[in-house]
Amino acid sequence: MFASLWIVTTVTAAGAQTLRNALQRGLTASLGTLGATNVRFLFGLPFTFVFLGTLMAATGDRPHPQALFWLWAALGGLAQIAATALMLTAMQDRSFVVTIALTKTEAVQAALFSLVFLGEVPTPTLVVAIALATFGVLIMSWPKGGIAAATGSRFAGLRPALLGIASGGFFALAAVLFKAAIRAADSGGFLVDAATALVTSVAAQTIVLTGWLAIARRDVLVATLREWRPSIGAGFLGALASQLWFVGFAIAPVAAVRTLGLIELLFAQGLSRGLMKEKASLRELVGIALLVLGVVLVLRA
Repeated sequence: MFASLWIVTTVTAAGAQTLRNALQRGLTASLGTLGATNVRFLFGLPFTFVFLGTLMAATGDRPHPQALFWLWAALGGLAQIAATALMLTAMQDRSFVVTIALTKTEAVQAALFSLVFLGEVPTPTLVVAIALATFGVLIMSWPKGGIAAATGSRFAGLRPALLGIASGGFFALAAVLFKAAIRAADSGGFLVDAATALVTSVAAQTIVLTGWLAIARRDVLVATLREWRPSIGAGFLGALASQLWFVGFAIAPVAAVRTLGLIELLFAQGLSRGLMKEKASLRELVGIALLVLGVVLVLRA
């Protein structure tokens, strides 16, 4: 009955995440990268409670978290923060495009982590799909001339490259930990399991990041609260995207969800092209074709 639901939720999550990123990008000018990042947690948390309450009322399911649930949800939230921090650090080395490309190796790393920690064995078709989609993303995102052209030297490009791969690894680990938390929520229904894990992980993220800002960067926290009107939209879209990702994790292999989620780059490119009226290069078209082929294979895996 729910065999294709993960496809709908994943595609919708990718679209919502693209819009959230656009809103967060607008907030970066006034709040900085750290403040804009915290918006998705601080202003998204109330919406996660709304989602959980609505789903509990609609289904009648009630979570009965196992002992390890709290650990998996909290660690997943912290891993996501670490992934974001590594990504932002890499971007400071003037390698934005390279960093984005390397963080998208997340799908490959998610397959490995899922195999080790969750026992999810990818099918041969899924392995090929992950490889094609990831290669397509790298082709689309890699700058002309490679890392050296983006950073000024080959040695200078090594650090951001490693940070980008590490960021993708932590994003993949976070997804696997989130799925472990979903499994341990034990509500009797996957929708409430997903919502329970989301509330707990976002609460942990909000406590850690908002708490740190309150201690070390109070000015950023005050500025964030002043920007509450545009932040509500970013918070809602962030919470909605995460809720949909979690539903996908609940009913499908993590690697499949994250690979299909790479279509976010197609949405982002479409939005960017629409605004900038630019034509795609031949290399970008090849990358898009490989990504689409990978996505088609994921749907058939």
